[in-house]
Amino acid sequence: MSDLIVAIGLVFVIEGLLYAAFPNAIRKMVQDITKLPDTNIRTIGLFALVIGVVIVWAVRG
Repeated sequence: MSDLIVAIGLVFVIEGLLYAAFPNAIRKMVQDITKLPDTNIRTIGLFALVIGVVIVWAVRG
C-alpha cells in the first residue's frame, strides 16, 4: 500500500513540475486535446494504460 501512495505522490511531483515549468505549453496542449475526437483520446488513454501496466509488471514481476 505504501508503494501505491509513493507512486501517486510521484505523479503529483511530475505533473506539478510540468505545470510550474511550462504553463504556456500545458495550456496549448489542453486546447489541442479538446479538438481531438473522443476515439483518439480514448486510444491514447488505453495505450498509456497498457504501457503503465507493462512497466509495473516488469518492475514488480
